[in-house]
Amino acid sequence: MIDFLAELPRQRWPWLLLATTALGLELTALYFQYGMALDPCVLCVYERVAVAGILLAGLLGAVAPQVLVVRLSALLLWLLSAGWGLSLALEHVGIQWGEVDLRCTYLADFPSWAPLDVWWPAVFQPTGLCGEVQWAFLGLSMPGWMAVIYGLYLLAWLLVTGAGLGRMARR
Repeated sequence: MIDFLAELPRQRWPWLLLATTALGLELTALYFQYGMALDPCVLCVYERVAVAGILLAGLLGAVAPQVLVVRLSALLLWLLSAGWGLSLALEHVGIQWGEVDLRCTYLADFPSWAPLDVWWPAVFQPTGLCGEVQWAFLGLSMPGWMAVIYGLYLLAWLLVTGAGLGRMARR
């Protein structure tokens, strides 16, 4: 099993699977926004950016999974994006539960070199309030489910990289 997990980053299909799951989440977010008329808050938008980072990690890894620098870059982007996304989702849940006192704004604070809300407002323009629970399933709001999803992405990352490190240590 360790050898199977350790080999996954060296193959194209797992990276494409990672990218596909992230694309599915992005499309689901757009369905919630435009199909169900749920307004994304600024943290929702940042969480979309984190999912986009996972999508980019999957595409990067799929380009040349046999090339070490590409594979390591994709693994790092996957880790950073999932970790940042989990942090955002947990903060968002805290706001919804009233445990975190943070003022939500309608303005995204993207860097000047990447103003995503200006370049692609249909996807990255916040229009909702962070503390408002517009949707829930099985007792979890959308950021609660995103925390679970980011946790699963991190668990997958840990299994894959841990198996690779374990195999290297055995050699």
